[in-house]
Amino acid sequence: MGKSSRNQCHRVIPILYEDALNHKYKKEKRTAKDAKDTEKKVKKVWRRLTKKWYKHSTIQTEFSTTVNVILKPQQIARAFSELRCTFDGRSIIPDVSVFTWGRIPRDEKGEVANTFLIAPDWTIEILSPDQSQTKVTKNILRCLNFGTQMGWLIDPNEQTVFVYLPKQQPEVFDEPQQKLPVPSFANELNLSVASVFGWLLE
Repeated sequence: MGKSSRNQCHRVIPILYEDALNHKYKKEKRTAKDAKDTEKKVKKVWRRLTKKWYKHSTIQTEFSTTVNVILKPQQIARAFSELRCTFDGRSIIPDVSVFTWGRIPRDEKGEVANTFLIAPDWTIEILSPDQSQTKVTKNILRCLNFGTQMGWLIDPNEQTVFVYLPKQQPEVFDEPQQKLPVPSFANELNLSVASVFGWLLE
């Protein structure tokens, strides 16, 4: 996409779809062809922004549910989906963040806080087809440098789970019968490669 196209897209993204098609740029005289081209670009951007990756969503939902059904009632840990974690001057939003019970930030009422200024105890990323594996891996490694006990990178297309531990080589799990390692606080979870990707068959 050229510089001109990028600038147009940046202008229309914040605008509601219905309005975007009729949006008029003050300093431009648009011909019928210009209007048609702009409409195509708007539709293309809108499709990209609203695209849903169902494998990603399924694994994210099932993983969070599994953690919360087994560990949350005992006040061991809790899983959060798409939670913004801010530390070392930057924010990341893992697909799933798992916090041990005592590390969950709370406000003066004892409720879960609106702001999490620490890294999760366990960070889980689920690779979508349009995501950069390098960027996702960097987020996991950054968490490990700030107290995270373990990171998972789940690749649905390759049916593979990469497991990251502080100051260790990542491990690859791609055989269905392989049991997946979990942090010590989550030992009650019994997850294998087959069970994680089996969620896609349910």
